[in-house]
Amino acid sequence: MGRLFTALLADAGRDVRVIDPEPLTAERTGIRRLEGDITAPGRALSAELAEADLVLLAVPESVALAAMPALADVLPSHTLLADTLSVKSRIAAAVADHAPGLQTVGLNPMFAPALGVADRPVAAVVLRGGPLVEELLGLVAASGGRIVRMDAERHDRLAAASQALTHATVLAFGQALSELDVEIEELAAVAPPPHATLLALLARITSGTPEVYWDVQFANPLAGSARDALARGVDRLRDLAREGDEEDFAHHLDAVSGVLGDRLPHYRDVCADLFTRMPGALPATPEETE
Repeated sequence: MGRLFTALLADAGRDVRVIDPEPLTAERTGIRRLEGDITAPGRALSAELAEADLVLLAVPESVALAAMPALADVLPSHTLLADTLSVKSRIAAAVADHAPGLQTVGLNPMFAPALGVADRPVAAVVLRGGPLVEELLGLVAASGGRIVRMDAERHDRLAAASQALTHATVLAFGQALSELDVEIEELAAVAPPPHATLLALLARITSGTPEVYWDVQFANPLAGSARDALARGVDRLRDLAREGDEEDFAHHLDAVSGVLGDRLPHYRDVCADLFTRMPGALPATPEETE
């Protein structure tokens, strides 16, 4: 996320500084890279922060929360404080405790940075508005991002459903596969599109950055409720398979489809298009090409 917003700001002609505890080399003109710890800025880094119009925390939640006392001491009143955290309730409380006078906005791009911002949703939690907040949101919108405004509670509730529940479902699927007597090559040879889609999601999540997915599961206070609801959903299906009949199952499908509301035809068409575009043949394994 740091690279995403660094590029976005630099492309807009802004003078960008990137702060990291590890030594970094500049990747393009207009960007200076500084070695430092945002949770304990020394004199030189504090001087840089005191000149900033925007400080964007593209860091894990634990780092952002630890940085708040130090930032409150060095940031001038004109600075905009922003973050890209997956959870907003705790950072909102920390801002209220340490820096209530700053313009503050929490951003959560609801996509992997490599996909780019164009035509994708960016959740925006404005804790204290002002012209710099609107300028930053306008910059994201000008790059094609779709700004969706909400408060911190609604953000975390939606994130628990759209991220924590989704990731938990895929990881539980992977855990279940590991307990079954199947091999990946056998599965890949016969996988219907829904199963292949879940395999692809499992590969994407398990190849990602663990701290990102951990923040989604651990830091969101509503993530536990989402996982409990997932467990109850599996229990309900297990009970139907054990004790119900086809008519009971049909009623269950009808009830579950209700969560889609008027969007049901849209998502049905999205799925059909996705499956149509999905490759039907797998690349050969190294053994098969020898």
